[in-house]
Amino acid sequence: MKERVCLVTGATSGIGKETALALAAKGFTLVLPVRNPEKGEQVKNEIISTAGNSNIEIMSCDLSSLKDVKLFAENFRKAYKQLDILINNAGIWETKRKESQDGIELTFAVNHLAPFLLTNELLDLLLKNPGSRIINVSSEAHRYGKIQFDDIEFTKSYCHIKAYSQSKLANVLFTKELMRKLHGKDVTVNALHPGVVATKLFQNMSIIVRSLSSLFMISPKKGSATSIYLASSFEVANTTGEYFKNRKIVKTSKESNNPIIAAKLWQLSEDYISKFK
Repeated sequence: MKERVCLVTGATSGIGKETALALAAKGFTLVLPVRNPEKGEQVKNEIISTAGNSNIEIMSCDLSSLKDVKLFAENFRKAYKQLDILINNAGIWETKRKESQDGIELTFAVNHLAPFLLTNELLDLLLKNPGSRIINVSSEAHRYGKIQFDDIEFTKSYCHIKAYSQSKLANVLFTKELMRKLHGKDVTVNALHPGVVATKLFQNMSIIVRSLSSLFMISPKKGSATSIYLASSFEVANTTGEYFKNRKIVKTSKESNNPIIAAKLWQLSEDYISKFK
């Protein structure tokens, strides 16, 4: 894995941090977009100390701002001429409706639009490197999701479970539609369920929900196993358009396999990001 560049979002804690640590130990050059530079530097120093790899760079990026995501991509392109692995790991779960800096419902903005924009902005760099990989961290929650095209931002009535499930379904639909668009190209794109992991994702939940969930949660280290596998294993070098759980391919929901819905979501996503070109 020498001199291979890997970008991991959401790497200052949880699954992303454990993924970054493991890939650094394998010799990857890591680029970590962070909202909090001070925390980012702490994580960088921890990775260097633990993995013995100093090829770690922190770059400022707030995923709740599409303008910031675009600016990050521009800065990345100036600093790097290649990108081998893109791991869209960052995710949130807001129990109350909030809006991003762009006035977009926050869960949809961070969990779907940010990775959609980031991936498309850096796609040409990935295409330059045969065997490059795109990995989208989704969730089994996608099975309960539906893309609410008539009110995708839940302006009429907000349900945090529906909003989160919709965003995770969007991750799978994005993965499958991107696979179709990359047909014939030497770039793979896969999605995954990391497990129910003890991370900050659940920090806004009620005490009762957190307590019950803690009974079957796994550690961030265990939760990162499939991301690490998809990023570094030769076994999946030619596997694309799939959804993994526990490092194995599993079937996704009927909704996620509908190419008409996927294409419609892609066009809607392009309409959103076109405002920030």
